[in-house]
Amino acid sequence: MRIITGTARGTRLETLDGEATRPTAERVKEAIFSMIQFDLPDAFVLDLFAGSGQMGLEALSRGAEKAHMVDKSSEAVAIIKKNAQKTHLFERCRIVTSDFADFLRASNGKYKYDFIFLDPPYGSGMLTKALSMLADSDLLSDGAWIFCEDETDDIFGGDTALAERYDIEKQNRYGRIYITVLTRKA
Repeated sequence: MRIITGTARGTRLETLDGEATRPTAERVKEAIFSMIQFDLPDAFVLDLFAGSGQMGLEALSRGAEKAHMVDKSSEAVAIIKKNAQKTHLFERCRIVTSDFADFLRASNGKYKYDFIFLDPPYGSGMLTKALSMLADSDLLSDGAWIFCEDETDDIFGGDTALAERYDIEKQNRYGRIYITVLTRKA
């Protein structure tokens, strides 16, 4: 796994051993960043289930101003810090050890994110909960995009009331996973 382009292009990133984290595949990451490449300069990014930090670091490498990277695993946070230092992007990062829900509650109203990456463990229910919390929050800038990675195309878990709070801008399947791009309805 590596940074694809930008100031840290080609830098190999470390990941946790085992099945604890599941890094986003490079072709999926490339597809995501090709959608937003011209909107990244000066953007504020949240990588909520950060794992190795690759999504936040890729955004920074491509010109995002700053990124918050959050993971509840202290081992994952240690890897994110190593990767941020290795890419020379550490100063533009805030790396937090926290449960996603606690982080969203504590941050509400303090920050406005332009891009949010959500890639929680599949089947955990955390994606639906995070989307619900974000819909009720004051954390999204006008026109913010939310990128959801899941093994199903029903990222709302059958919650039609939650689904009505978002517009699906795009949804693509890559092998067994789906990437769904959302914006919050006005």
